[in-house]
Amino acid sequence: MGQSLTIKQHFRKLKDPRVERRKQHLLLDIIVITLCAVICGCNDWQQIVTFARCRQDWLKKFLRLPNGIPSHDTFERVFDRLDPLAFQACFREWMLALHNALGLSPIAIDGKTLRHSGTGGKTALQLVSAWATANCLTLGQVAVSETSNEITAIPKLLALLELHGALVTIDAIGCQKEIATQVIERGGDYVLTVKDNQENLCNDIRSAFERAADQQFVGVNHDSHTTEERGHGRNETRSYHIITDPEGITSQADWKNLKVIGMCVSETEREGKISTEVRYFIGSRKAKAKVYGNALRGHWGIENTLHWQLDVSFAEDDNRVSKRQAAENMALVRRLALSLLLQHPSKESIKCKRLHAALDPAFLQAVLLGDGNSGDV
Repeated sequence: MGQSLTIKQHFRKLKDPRVERRKQHLLLDIIVITLCAVICGCNDWQQIVTFARCRQDWLKKFLRLPNGIPSHDTFERVFDRLDPLAFQACFREWMLALHNALGLSPIAIDGKTLRHSGTGGKTALQLVSAWATANCLTLGQVAVSETSNEITAIPKLLALLELHGALVTIDAIGCQKEIATQVIERGGDYVLTVKDNQENLCNDIRSAFERAADQQFVGVNHDSHTTEERGHGRNETRSYHIITDPEGITSQADWKNLKVIGMCVSETEREGKISTEVRYFIGSRKAKAKVYGNALRGHWGIENTLHWQLDVSFAEDDNRVSKRQAAENMALVRRLALSLLLQHPSKESIKCKRLHAALDPAFLQAVLLGDGNSGDV
């Protein structure tokens, strides 16, 4: 992958928000130190400073550090003043370079709340992220307005992304006609989970499958795909069924390029008891049920691959960065750190990789470079 994927390459154009008399420490130095520290297990400003002081000689190999290591107050002030959109633009450029190097991957859009970020009467920060499910990369994030919800944040996030050729999966809250249109107009295809927030559409899909089953799918353009998983004391079977060019969807014309309706039946056996769950979805791409099954499975897996890791390995829910802009920017750093750690081929857990990076600067440098080659970060 090489030098085009390095921190300096993608963050050098970031505008410093400080006045001149406050620029005792270089902005790029602060960004690089923070990312390195978060990769190595640091979760707050004081820990970041402790890491930097202990690794100062190593950091000087590629950072100028004209006035030594900044104080924790400096880190906090800088991250609270950084424009989240400008910071994300640099981040997105880097992740897009990685994404292109690894190949196209389905993109899952999903939200997460930073539960302890709300203080002083403010609501907790809620972020909507774009996650490349096959490549395990965060491609972008948008903060939900304190007076709104994910429905207004998703279009803002989609507008930031390169969607050409991508298959975009969104949960039921994003199953909106305008969002479907936006995905198509930006060159992508959508897979939207349908629940009772789109009651008529959900009922039409259910009825379409009932009619098809009654006639044993004769004359219906359909396909099926089944997966089985065993582990953690349970057996789970998922059956994905799709109908292409369906009939009887009364609002079909309102959903741009709607070509497929689908149903996923999940049966879980645990301790001799079987539970069944049925979920419905719509899609704009004519493809096999396996394609839709893999895309949906990848979307539902975002909870384990992204959200669970952020909470368990990075203690995000316990993070108490109270200033909203700083919290948003640091959340982006955590997602960047997680993406880089996931790219490293080591079979260690994320927690062990963080510890390994903290103890071994060579391992940290390999994580930063994305491919284990030597070179400048």
